Amino acid sequence: MSRLVARIKILPSEAEVKPQAIVGSLTINLPSNMQMIAYAEEPIAFGLDAVVADFTLEDSEGQMDLLEDSIKKIQLVGEIEVINVSRQSVKIK
Repeated sequence: MSRLVARIKILPSEAEVKPQAIVGSLTINLPSNMQMIAYAEEPIAFGLDAVVADFTLEDSEGQMDLLEDSIKKIQLVGEIEVINVSRQSVKIK
């Protein structure tokens, strides 16, 4: 079965939440068959930074919903936006 890479922008629940705190929570709360492979901080406005992260997951029904739900359950996360999803062999720019 092939794997997918999903790039997701994660906004903090409050301006005081640091991106590193979100990243730490993500690594702990992801399902065992998913992995965060890269992330970057993206300035939004007035000291607010989003996390743009790449996740690998199985290409099967319900996996994307499971990933989104596991991210949304984190108290430090306000909103998420799926930027791109592609097969892992394809490079996302």
